[in-house]
Amino acid sequence: MPEQPLFERLCIIGPGLVGSSILRLARERGDIAGHLVASARGEHTLERVRALGIADTVEADPAKAVEGCDAVILCVPVGAYAGVMAVIAPHLAPGCILSDVGSTKGSVLRDLAPLLPEGVHLVPAHPMAGTEHSGPDAGFATLFKGRWCIITPPAGTDPDAVARLRSLWERAGSMIETMDAVTHDKVVAVVSHLPHLIAFTICGTADDLAQETREAVLRFAASGFRDFTRIAASDVDMWRDIFLNNREAVLEMLARLTEDAQAFGRAIRWGEAGFIEDRIRRGRKIRRSLIELNQA
Repeated sequence: MPEQPLFERLCIIGPGLVGSSILRLARERGDIAGHLVASARGEHTLERVRALGIADTVEADPAKAVEGCDAVILCVPVGAYAGVMAVIAPHLAPGCILSDVGSTKGSVLRDLAPLLPEGVHLVPAHPMAGTEHSGPDAGFATLFKGRWCIITPPAGTDPDAVARLRSLWERAGSMIETMDAVTHDKVVAVVSHLPHLIAFTICGTADDLAQETREAVLRFAASGFRDFTRIAASDVDMWRDIFLNNREAVLEMLARLTEDAQAFGRAIRWGEAGFIEDRIRRGRKIRRSLIELNQA
């Protein structure tokens, strides 16, 4: 006898890379949701979701999309959460689990919790997986396999709701960690947001060079610079909202990086080989640790 799906009706609002990957995963497995709903603002996105056949119902109006759903996952840029929540909140069914995939969590609680209807369970989550591509055609069912998913339930959240959402991400092949929103935002500021900030900055610096130098940079780009360009090719709206909604943590980590970079610069200026070697060795150590954890 086939296993009962986790949810009767799962709605994905924003079927881009992550949202469409969840839909593909649910379609492929069959034990995540009995009925799949997708909602998006753009008609082109809606048409692509229909053509791909990754949802049973495709609905432009998010208020209609969430009706009767026992699980709703927001997969839009975090800056859009408040507006989307204002529209869907009156239509969320009692007992529904409301979750998301955003890279900031303090802003999620700020924007969603005040509008949360009685009986609806808010269980924020952050699957730490992605590519530089976007849109419904970019998704794939194995995107989350072997990657971390951080769940940040507010104090007092129904344990069964947390367990059901955890089961969804376990079925996606993710490794699960639970932490509070403040800790989450500091962690991702270091491991995700700051590297993106650096990548955007380096590419901007290269783009601002004199024309003849810029052409040489692009022609002879080594693997390190190419890696930065891959990161810098990320979605504009998503990353604008991440920086603005994780402002404090990003600025704190940027200040620490700036101090460390200045110390490195002083070591280069004054020929302090030991300091330089120590930083290189520490970088190699971090890389080995990631490989051992199957995260590289």
